[in-house]
Amino acid sequence: MLLEAFQLGDLNLKNRVALAPMTRARAGVERLPNALMAEYYAQRASAGLIITEATVVSEQGIGWPNTPGIYSQAQSEAWRQVVDAVHAKGTPVFMQLWHCGRASHSSFHHGNLPVAPSAIKLEGDMIHTPNGKANYEIPRALETAEIPGIVEDYRRAARLAKSAGFDGIEIHSANGYLLDEFLQFKTNHREDLYGGSLENRLRLLTEILEAVLTVYPSRRVAVRLSPNGVFNDMGSPDYRETFLYAAEQLNAFGLGFLHIMDGLAFGFHGLGEPMTLADFRNVYKGPIMGNCGHTQASAEQLLQAGDCDLVAFGRPYITNPDLVERLSNGWPLTDFSDMKHWYSPGAEGYSDYPAYQA
Repeated sequence: MLLEAFQLGDLNLKNRVALAPMTRARAGVERLPNALMAEYYAQRASAGLIITEATVVSEQGIGWPNTPGIYSQAQSEAWRQVVDAVHAKGTPVFMQLWHCGRASHSSFHHGNLPVAPSAIKLEGDMIHTPNGKANYEIPRALETAEIPGIVEDYRRAARLAKSAGFDGIEIHSANGYLLDEFLQFKTNHREDLYGGSLENRLRLLTEILEAVLTVYPSRRVAVRLSPNGVFNDMGSPDYRETFLYAAEQLNAFGLGFLHIMDGLAFGFHGLGEPMTLADFRNVYKGPIMGNCGHTQASAEQLLQAGDCDLVAFGRPYITNPDLVERLSNGWPLTDFSDMKHWYSPGAEGYSDYPAYQA
């Protein structure tokens, strides 16, 4: 099933494989996509669907060096070369929209603290900043009056993505970034309309969805969640209740797909049993995409069981640009454990991995 065609709304996918969104940090200090990025994505366009690396919706959302943005007309125009290169291979491409929230540092923001739902510090490894490694800081809690501006940042980003030719967008509400921080009690201790109850903690995501749906039809919009993740110091005791509620509520939007980080390859918070795609299939009625550490065999098993409709592959795609062809022909995969050059500025460790030579 993995290598069979799939109808995703009005999009004809040549297989059920998606290129997972992965931060690769090749956009330079201007945060402008470039020809190297276009080459990288085109190399991997035998996937049924391409999802771009996380792309910041505003300067406030920045939290990684050299990641691309989608908050200016120049960025939108620069993304066009990437979209055109992928479309030339007959593959649709979605842009993932991102705000880093507390997973950032004041050195990205002219000395101003990063923002978050609550002033709760990210406990963990140091962050890479423009000035080298640094400790995470206690973020500034967003004022209620600031939140509509963030919603508008996402609407603007959606417009700019559409202007660049993207077939759709994915809202990044996972991995301990801003929208995940609002959703989870561990990072959201607010007492206004955006905190407390499950409904309130989901409010920012739903308001953003309502905003971007004025730009794209619902079948061209997706959401990403990470119910099991410990990345960026996440994991809340009520995770099961929280994420099943979120998925159930997202039914109302008729999304293109719900992207679930079900695998445990990035670590597990260990607060109970891991949530599975079957858990989400019980409450979510639209297409589901699984992700995180899956192999061809585990992907086939999930698809055969009916637990998901698509499977995203991340790290294997870094060193195997022709991943679909390798899976189709039983060719071996190039090892993807060496991360030395994954975030370096040039082609090395990025677009210089060769296709398999039979």
